[in-house]
Amino acid sequence: MDAQKYTCLKLELPIDGSKPELVFVKGTWSPTCFDLSITNGLEAWTCHATEEEVQERASQWDQMVSDYVDLAERYLGFQQLGSVYGLADAGMDLSWTFNKNGTKLEWRWKCQPSPDSKKITAEVLDFLMDANIRFELVWKTQSFDRLKVEKVTSEKLEFESEIYGKFVQVLNSKKTKLGELLDQLSKQATPRQQQEEEEEGSDEETSFCNTRMYFFWILPSSK
Repeated sequence: MDAQKYTCLKLELPIDGSKPELVFVKGTWSPTCFDLSITNGLEAWTCHATEEEVQERASQWDQMVSDYVDLAERYLGFQQLGSVYGLADAGMDLSWTFNKNGTKLEWRWKCQPSPDSKKITAEVLDFLMDANIRFELVWKTQSFDRLKVEKVTSEKLEFESEIYGKFVQVLNSKKTKLGELLDQLSKQATPRQQQEEEEEGSDEETSFCNTRMYFFWILPSSK
């Protein structure tokens, strides 16, 4: 069995041509029928659209019953831009207009004065309060979830920034130590290099002297 759906539409309507006043239309929607409770805070009216009545109306408009109910719910659940709503005949005639294939049409349902206006008004107010509480709960839940996501994101960024900072510090420290080590190796290599150069220079000088002596030794023999 399909669950019922509930809506509540707030309108500013002139009743029988009087000054516009605030009117609430609460709808209870089933797949094949619906009920309406209407109140302006002082007076109340009801409309019980039976399955037979809805089927007859749907047939007149060449529609499926489900399509007829869905369209009525659309216009009596949420105020539609461009639609003209009316409450006439001392509140017993609820109407609204809509466009279909470029043609402006009007639906009209007869209502009955409620024998207990206070009860109807209280039911509508209770529904509005419950709906407001549910809306506020959903809003707070979404806000809380959003704050949690923002907090996690912030903590993640903070953690990544901290880790990156430590990594940079370690990298700079290693670079400094590597530079110091290379400097030490360079200083240790310099005396040894000088010694090797001195030894190479000494060997070259000795070789030169030996060559010169040999040269002088050969000359006398040539005569």
